[in-house]
Amino acid sequence: MEKVAFILKTTAHPTRIAIVQLLANQESLSVSDISEQLQVEQSLLSHHLTGMKLKGILSSTREGKNIFYALKMREVVDVIQCLAGCTFL
Repeated sequence: MEKVAFILKTTAHPTRIAIVQLLANQESLSVSDISEQLQVEQSLLSHHLTGMKLKGILSSTREGKNIFYALKMREVVDVIQCLAGCTFL
């Protein structure tokens, strides 16, 4: 239950949930790709990505000037999908 609480606390924002859902279907995406697909300003997006990386939810790699993010903790997808399937939401 502690891991579930950690996941919920770390992803408790609509932008963070959208990031997880986007990365669940991709191996990795650049910050600019995520920004474009989610229609979120890059500076705000970088704040969310950095926080999720520090908590171990995401990993990142640098290729030249671009930073690519990927899901590191795949269980996050399961928790979000479980909640999305709740009938009372």
